[in-house]
Amino acid sequence: QRQEAGMEVFVASHAPPPRMLVFGAIDFAAALARQAALLGYRVTVCDARPVFATAARFPAAEDVVVDWPDRYLAAQATQGAIDDRTAICVLTHDPKFDVPVLQVALWLPDVGYIGVMGSRRTHQDRLRRLREAGLSDAELARLSSPIGLDLGARTPEETAVSIAAEIIARRWGGGGRPLTELGGRIHHEA
Repeated sequence: QRQEAGMEVFVASHAPPPRMLVFGAIDFAAALARQAALLGYRVTVCDARPVFATAARFPAAEDVVVDWPDRYLAAQATQGAIDDRTAICVLTHDPKFDVPVLQVALWLPDVGYIGVMGSRRTHQDRLRRLREAGLSDAELARLSSPIGLDLGARTPEETAVSIAAEIIARRWGGGGRPLTELGGRIHHEA
């Protein structure tokens, strides 16, 4: 509004919530979707198996997609829906799903977090397969596997907290150490 003596302007900007893409419609994915939604993420669960990827199994997810993970992720990237705040969590435990989606994820330039579930032996096999697919050591270094921080987690819900803790630490530069071991500021303002 124009005024004679000046002007007051109010500007409010809002960033969309960060995204979490969870590949693999398993019990751990349901727990992770709940944890991520609690933290303000817009959660998508994607799995190629329609019997597992249902909205009823993942009520905390904003989207449940039945598609091959690599195809869905590539389409999201093409649409510009992946950015440096996006967390990609691969929980499928199957090389036919893991390797192609990780290949797409690790070739994307701006992703906040890429983590994958599996044992250390599974991880070594996965790294071999990804190298055979043409990924470099620098690209593979972006991969968090095994996924999560060592919290001693036993249940899917505890594992979800472990994964969320690693994502938070990565996003804000935290070390994941107990606060009792550190000096200085405890919590930082957003």
